[in-house]
Amino acid sequence: MKKTAILAFLAVAFVVLFSSGAMAAKLICISDQDIKGEMSVNKCLARGMEFALMDDNGFVRILTPREIELTRRINPKAFEMPGFGLKHHRLAPKIPPLPVSPEVLG
Repeated sequence: MKKTAILAFLAVAFVVLFSSGAMAAKLICISDQDIKGEMSVNKCLARGMEFALMDDNGFVRILTPREIELTRRINPKAFEMPGFGLKHHRLAPKIPPLPVSPEVLG
């Protein structure tokens, strides 16, 4: 019983931590610093532009083509957002969360 309660508490803490905005990230174009939402991230990628993930602390991780392809399969909505360059990173929207699967809902 005690073990189940601890596991339940850890599960709830995990969900609260990762559902908050603290872990939110943005897709930022690093090839063209001046874009300001004129085209989607998909169109930018089709033109050969590079993107990076930027977290709330300003840390950046440049995405490889393989990472982009895998992420596109898992969360395609992330690439339908408008693209923003480094100059306008504050205007860039947060990456949308993954949809909740029907198995989780019950």
